[in-house]
Amino acid sequence: MSPDEAVQVAVDGRTLKISNLGKVLYPATGTTKGEVLDYYARISPVLLPHLHGRAVTRIRWPHGVARGSFFEKNTPAGTPSWVRTVTVPTTGSRTADKQEGTLTFPIVDDLATLTWLVNLAALELHVHQWTVDDDGAPQGANRLVIDLDPGDPAGLHECCQVALLVRDKLAERGLQCSPVTSGSKGLHLYARLEPGDDGRWPDSDASTALAKEVAEELQREHPSAVTATMTKAKRGGKVFLDWSQNSGSKTTVSPYSLRGRDRPTVATPVTWAEVEEGAEDPLGLEQFRFEEVLERVADHGDLFEA
Repeated sequence: MSPDEAVQVAVDGRTLKISNLGKVLYPATGTTKGEVLDYYARISPVLLPHLHGRAVTRIRWPHGVARGSFFEKNTPAGTPSWVRTVTVPTTGSRTADKQEGTLTFPIVDDLATLTWLVNLAALELHVHQWTVDDDGAPQGANRLVIDLDPGDPAGLHECCQVALLVRDKLAERGLQCSPVTSGSKGLHLYARLEPGDDGRWPDSDASTALAKEVAEELQREHPSAVTATMTKAKRGGKVFLDWSQNSGSKTTVSPYSLRGRDRPTVATPVTWAEVEEGAEDPLGLEQFRFEEVLERVADHGDLFEA
């Protein structure tokens, strides 16, 4: 297939022009844009439920992962009229007195929208921990996330060890969490939050404070292995517990999203048994490529939903 070949495809009743199917987006593996589109189409049954109702920030690599990228929050020029969007304050706050401007994000609720974004070389899909309702009104946070980011020479092995500590701390607070490899170097831990007695979800300030409390508690108890400090110079050999991604304006790469690394790795839901094996054996858990993720879903279903 010619790198610049374009075709028209019907997706969910929409006609989309898909271009450059033969363009290599991952030079180290020769993975083409056509293969990336195929991955997202095949993974969409488990990916789309986790994007539903969430404003999506994209990282785009129009010339492949070896030639630079850019973040995109607002919908780009030429966005189809049928793409669902939401306009929210730039601060991520839902209070008018903090509003400093607005951003208009796409909401990726269907395969047509997902395919349209991936055709723009949006390899990474990042989302907030809050959602919007059917009318586009932002709600509170319905989940908490802690990003385990290892500082060299620490790696995924050390992240697995610390993840077990985080799991216990969250359990003490009545929260069960689910592990997801980041597709980069570390792990993400997600805990489902529940609405209050008034039916409202917690605000982002409350979930951020809770995540920070857990991170700082573990930093005090395990100072040689854990840091809650953002200063990169203080992370060497430790696992940084990034609690800040619960802020209303911050995002985390979605489970099942590709990453713009040298190889086409994916943020992959895993079991706690796999994390425990990774904590015991330095080679017990590794980041997964997209082909492996499709096989895992075929064999086990959506571990994140489970």
